[in-house]
Amino acid sequence: MSAFKAYDIRGIYNKDFDKETVYKIGYFLPKLLESSVVLVGRDVRATSDEIFESLARGINDSGADVWDIGLATTPMVYFCTVHFKVNASVQITASHNPAIYNGLKVSRTGALPVGSDTGLKELERMVNEEPIVVAVQRGTIFTKDGKSPYLAFLKTFDLDIEGLNLSIDCSHGMANLLVKELFGEEHHYLYDHFDGSFPAHEPNPLEVENCADLERAVIANKSDIGVIFDGDADRVMFLDEHGRFLQPDYVTAVLGYYYLSREKGRVLVDIRTSRSTTEYLARHGAEVHTWKVGHAFAKNKIRELGAIFGGELAGHYYFRDFFNCDSGFYAALIVLTVTAALKRSGMTIGQFIDSVVTWANSGEINFKLDSKDEAVAELYRRYVTEGEPTVVMDFDGYRIEYPTWWFNVRKSNTEPYLRLVVEAQSPLLLSEKVAELSAVIQSFT
Repeated sequence: MSAFKAYDIRGIYNKDFDKETVYKIGYFLPKLLESSVVLVGRDVRATSDEIFESLARGINDSGADVWDIGLATTPMVYFCTVHFKVNASVQITASHNPAIYNGLKVSRTGALPVGSDTGLKELERMVNEEPIVVAVQRGTIFTKDGKSPYLAFLKTFDLDIEGLNLSIDCSHGMANLLVKELFGEEHHYLYDHFDGSFPAHEPNPLEVENCADLERAVIANKSDIGVIFDGDADRVMFLDEHGRFLQPDYVTAVLGYYYLSREKGRVLVDIRTSRSTTEYLARHGAEVHTWKVGHAFAKNKIRELGAIFGGELAGHYYFRDFFNCDSGFYAALIVLTVTAALKRSGMTIGQFIDSVVTWANSGEINFKLDSKDEAVAELYRRYVTEGEPTVVMDFDGYRIEYPTWWFNVRKSNTEPYLRLVVEAQSPLLLSEKVAELSAVIQSFT
């Protein structure tokens, strides 16, 4: 199984890819991106240093230099790509995956993502087919300070969280690089030291069981909000004052509360996004655009649209003011600012979310099956060919809408799952439709 995915290069290290593959990636990357310098950051996983050594050796053997910023959040690498004006960068990370995974997120000029359709397929071909010829003049590794300018950039945000009582779970991951310098020492922190084995819980806050410790902390500390970052801090998720997990596409409405009071414009959402959120955004002056799931798609689309911001169900939030990239810290700054403003007006973040949510939502349901294409085709036959939908979106699986309910079914780009989201105007109808759709899908297991 290849580690080359739709959004990045990722897999179980020494199974899906190894240091020889990484060396070749390093060697061919400067040629692919026409760059004499590659900026490289890495997360705290146990294998990241070995991957860095192999990647840097490949880059240097091609004749290009490495600008090493050391331990970094993924958004810090995006920032440094623009700040240092380089044409190629790599973050060594497997993001939210378990500790046995690792990978590489590749960006080009302007922190534009390099995905399967914008270079990764060609890079994979080079790795598999082209010869290695070590340059007569090998490159050099230079150390760069990326943390200081990135932290200074984040601190230019007008953060006003005075009076907020926060519980923050850093997941033993890269959020620990910056979190206390940004938010202060006085809050309640969980797992606030680096440990690439992630002993407390997997660094994936989208799995609600990984938020259990934070839930208890929010309740025990009587916090106004809980904050939890994933492994590389490009994603962030939130719990309300009761420890209730806030579905990330609802949090997109919180960003709308902040931005749309300042300017009206385009907002990007992914194909799984709740109608509670899109209807809220539209009521407050947004021109809502729906697009494919994944950072490699979202960053290009938000740039193309000139959108103010964008949000995904997976907890990625993208900002025009952050080079159209995603940043867990940037999103947290806005959500905490809104939470503080709501508190001053006598409203909690949980009450605000409850005011937004008008549709009953299933969340994302995963099915592990081999016959994914056949299952999707059968759903299309039943609900499009033989049904009477009002809207059909077909650019990332299918989103099929009826007047009182809708569903999205899509194949995961990173894991062996068929994913289903269902939403309806009542809990009863939602229950009926989830059971109906699940029965169709499970007939293909």
